[in-house]
Amino acid sequence: MTTEDLSGETPEHPQDLARAGPSPVFRSLALESIPVPDYADVIVVPVPAGCPSDPRVWAETLFSPQSMPAWVTALMGLRQALVGVVGINRAPQGVFAVSDVRGEEALISADDKHLDFRCGVAFDAGARLLRVTTTVRLKGWRGRLYFAPVRVLHPLVVHAMMVRAAGRLQHP
Repeated sequence: MTTEDLSGETPEHPQDLARAGPSPVFRSLALESIPVPDYADVIVVPVPAGCPSDPRVWAETLFSPQSMPAWVTALMGLRQALVGVVGINRAPQGVFAVSDVRGEEALISADDKHLDFRCGVAFDAGARLLRVTTTVRLKGWRGRLYFAPVRVLHPLVVHAMMVRAAGRLQHP
C-alpha cells in the first residue's frame, strides 16, 4: 500500500513518493532488552543536514547537561530532592552513560530497586531522523508511584532534549 493508495493523492514531496510503501518497521535495543515493558514510547524528530551519524555521539549529547532546557534541569533537581521521601535512591552520577552501541543505535541502561530503564538512541543518516525509544519495567509500589508523574512528562522532556541536541550537533 502506498501513500497514494490511502489518500488518493500524490505525495507533496518527491522523497515521500520514493519512500511510499509498507509501514516502517524498526527494532530497538531498548525493546530487545525489555520486550514487555510497563511503559514504552518512541519519539522521532527530523534533524538538519550535516549532523554526525554516530549514535554514541547523539546519546551522549542528548543526555548532556547542555542539552537539557532549564525547565528539564529543574525537574531533574526536583526529582533528586523528592525521591528519598518514598525510599528511592538518588540517581548516581553517570546514570545515563551509554552501555552498548550496535549499528545505528546506542543503548542507555539503568536498573534500580524501583524500575529498570532502557533508552535506545538511534540515528538514521539516510532519512536524517533521530529516534529515541524508551522502555521501563516498574518494580513494586515505589516504582508505580515514582513513575506516575514521569509518565506524563517524559515525552515532553525527551522531545525538548532531542531538539536541543540536534541544534547543538548541527554546528559542532
